[in-house]
Amino acid sequence: MLQGALAGLAAGGLYAVLAVCLTLMSRLVRVVNFAQAATGMFGGFVAVWFVSEIGLPIWLGALLGVAVGGLLSALIGWIVATWLAEADTTTRSAMTVGPLLLLISLSFILFGNKPQPFNPIIAGPAFEIGGVVISQVTVATVSMAIVVAIACKLVLARTSVGTQLRALSERPTTAELIGIPSKPLSIAVWAVTGVISAIVIIIVAPSQSNDATSLSMLIVPAAAAALLGGFRRLDLAVVGGLVLGVLSGLVAQISEVSLIRNFLPFLFIVILLLWTQRKEVWDAAR
Repeated sequence: MLQGALAGLAAGGLYAVLAVCLTLMSRLVRVVNFAQAATGMFGGFVAVWFVSEIGLPIWLGALLGVAVGGLLSALIGWIVATWLAEADTTTRSAMTVGPLLLLISLSFILFGNKPQPFNPIIAGPAFEIGGVVISQVTVATVSMAIVVAIACKLVLARTSVGTQLRALSERPTTAELIGIPSKPLSIAVWAVTGVISAIVIIIVAPSQSNDATSLSMLIVPAAAAALLGGFRRLDLAVVGGLVLGVLSGLVAQISEVSLIRNFLPFLFIVILLLWTQRKEVWDAAR
């Protein structure tokens, strides 16, 4: 059981990082970005192409892939900031389904529909707990989730850019009237989260199902993790991702229930939604 739980931490760290990105997007630019994982996936595929077809070193191909992921995300952000600046959150979020499907289709056209031969950037064991080996990938993803969440919290709370971002998210019209550059700041948030997504996917992809659809659909467990914090709290987004990863690892070890592993994020979402609406349900029942 311990082995399964610890094995799930690598995926849990991945979910947590993406959940932090989703939470930032929701808080700062009023979007639930369904293309969050897809931009990272496409950046990762570009990195593989640079390494396998052009012959670039792994580190250089990875850097270029991360840059592509950030640019793609910034492009989507520019479209939203330009043409959907006054739209509500639902409309802005629904728009991101288009880039999600477009990037999956484009990856099929450019790279084929088979898993890509990702070269591991980080590999090997890090340490042991109770006889169970913890991989460097697990340490990297969990550490990245925690560091990104803390760094974002500090930036938002203690810097002038963070103050501007909070003003933009809470009072967008007022922020524009007092001269805060809303469009560049919004696009920057999109770009930064795109870079983060590409980095974590390139790190984890060699140990995951790394076809375009599987990597893009990581948005589902990430959204489930972000939902634990109501798409507002970074700390709970990290906790949600790690818990979901551990649960997936545990379920995979139990043959009788291993088939529901892929449905865990959906169950997680349903349970959290029912819990958040419990007061209304109980009041209606009375």
